[in-house]
Amino acid sequence: MKKITALLFAFVLAFTNYAQNIEVCSTCPVPSIKKAISLAKDFDTIIIKKGTYKEYNIVINKPLTIVGEDYPVIDGELKGEIITIISDHVTVDGLFIINVGTSYTEDYAAIRVKRSKHFEIKNLVLEKLFFGIYLEKSNYGRVYHNKIIGEAVEEYNSGNGIQLWYSNHIEIEHNYVEHVRDGIYLEFSDNCLIKNNVSAENLRYGLHFMFSNDDIYQDNTFENNGAGVAVMFSKKIKMLNNTFKENWGTASYGMLLKEINDAEIRGNTFKENTIGINIEGSNRINYVNNNFINNGWAVKVRGACYTNKFLENNFLYNSFDISYNSKINDNIFDKNYWSNYTGYDLDKNGIGDVPYRPVKLFSYIVNRTPETIILLRSLFIDIIDFSEKVSPVFTPDNLLDNHPLTKQITW
Repeated sequence: MKKITALLFAFVLAFTNYAQNIEVCSTCPVPSIKKAISLAKDFDTIIIKKGTYKEYNIVINKPLTIVGEDYPVIDGELKGEIITIISDHVTVDGLFIINVGTSYTEDYAAIRVKRSKHFEIKNLVLEKLFFGIYLEKSNYGRVYHNKIIGEAVEEYNSGNGIQLWYSNHIEIEHNYVEHVRDGIYLEFSDNCLIKNNVSAENLRYGLHFMFSNDDIYQDNTFENNGAGVAVMFSKKIKMLNNTFKENWGTASYGMLLKEINDAEIRGNTFKENTIGINIEGSNRINYVNNNFINNGWAVKVRGACYTNKFLENNFLYNSFDISYNSKINDNIFDKNYWSNYTGYDLDKNGIGDVPYRPVKLFSYIVNRTPETIILLRSLFIDIIDFSEKVSPVFTPDNLLDNHPLTKQITW
């Protein structure tokens, strides 16, 4: 096996040593990108000079590096897909791509990677697009430092910013995506790293993934998206140090978890969302060191959620901290800080001497009859919440934080 690897490396190195540069410009011997690709040999570099190139259906079918100088414009004139990569070892760097075609039968993209490996898509600016960057059955690639600006108005005729379909071992880092349908979308894509991206002002989800396991989502910002972030039918994911904020609306949340198992949600901030986390059918998840700040509901548990742990989180000034639609609780809440906690700490050890009951009767009532939300600050509501706390009838009697912290947690 080592001999085969060494031979492959030597083969690639030999080609690289003979690689040539081909320049493309209006006054060059090679005036078009398609012509340059047809002339290029494996591992050549194509340098596209500043200017506007009205081309589409550009197919990269050999290992190449394509570099733009001063962001040359590739204008697809709304005729279809602009760049399609069908070879391994391709790098596309520094292009300004506009005017992707729109279709109701084809998912045209500014740049598509199809059945390829070991690729890099970086430093692109994509505007006036249908889909932005579309990875299809492609592995071991990097999508880095791209800016994707759509003009999506309605979901049915708009595409996603960065889409992965059956693509594994992909790194998506330092991208900015706005005004598309879903900012970042993954389906059947495992072992991916989504890090340091900003996904904002999108029609539907800032991040949307389904059937994608063993992925890490870290240090991203998802802000003011139509419905927030949707995480569905996946397992063994990690969501670390992300920010979910200002996702407001009747069907909005910071993050929706549906059928998620064996995951870790740690160090995230959920701020000013209608619902911080909306959970359904998700089990064995650890929620640790998260901040829930000024949300309508910090956490809304809709059912079939078992053996989850909420440990050392801050619940700060939410209208409702926890909403529950069942009288049965199989989840652990321990050592969280609750800004609504009114107990005491006589021994001054930082842990309240009285357990905290985070589920209010009024949240149960609002779930059943949303119109009652207008009574939120009334004295009557305070009375019924107190009576339920004393003698639980409608809410789980064992849903308690037995060790509520008396000071906000800092990390």
